[in-house]
Amino acid sequence: MTVPGRAGAAGAAGAGGAVGAGQPDAGGRPGQAIAGGRRPGRGGRRAGESGTREAIADAARALFAERGYHGATIRAIAAVAEVDPALVHHFYGTKEALFAAAMRLPLVPSEALTAALTRSGITGPGAGLGERMVRAALGLWESEELYETFTGLLRSAVTSEQAAVMLREFIADSILSTLARMAGLAEPGSSAEAEFRVAMVATQMLGLALTRLVLALPPVAEASVDDLAAAIGPSVERYLTGDLRIPPRRRPRRRG
Repeated sequence: MTVPGRAGAAGAAGAGGAVGAGQPDAGGRPGQAIAGGRRPGRGGRRAGESGTREAIADAARALFAERGYHGATIRAIAAVAEVDPALVHHFYGTKEALFAAAMRLPLVPSEALTAALTRSGITGPGAGLGERMVRAALGLWESEELYETFTGLLRSAVTSEQAAVMLREFIADSILSTLARMAGLAEPGSSAEAEFRVAMVATQMLGLALTRLVLALPPVAEASVDDLAAAIGPSVERYLTGDLRIPPRRRPRRRG
């Protein structure tokens, strides 16, 4: 079934567009302000905790768009924001949490995915793993909190090479590694087989997200979550736990 009232939402919320500095959570990452934490430098920004946090998020947004997720280091973001790198960790904790705030994601994706998969009973290989994973993913994507921003990121990745690089690197670091861990596989990058398996899962899940949320292909957009889980889940499960021919690693093709 389609998501009511959401057609065409969030086209501008993508990687290089109108994304803002979401609020970090109140748990141990941001904490209280550090007095005098900003480096002396050029003026013009608001003083205090909120101004420093916004300066960091602004710098992160620009560098993630320019250099990708891997290339935008914490040290480089701190330099652009004119703060000590320790302040970046103080306010946001992890690079993933900073990315989420800069992209206006209301949650840290790996944490939300872990919680959703755990609630669905996914703690390792087992019967129905693929179907439960599809249900958990659709529940996150179509939630009120995540739908608009997630759809905006997908739209940007389709139309912008820079946004595509950023999203690809972020998915590899945060999402695929979480899937591998929850499915009982090795971390991607440490095992060619695990990396290939979770990449095959990504082909199914990102294809589902694009055809349902962005392209709104009628048979996919109008299908129920149960129907999609039943249709796609077995393929996801095969990619994770079934017999696959693992290809040798090759250099990725350059575009253009």
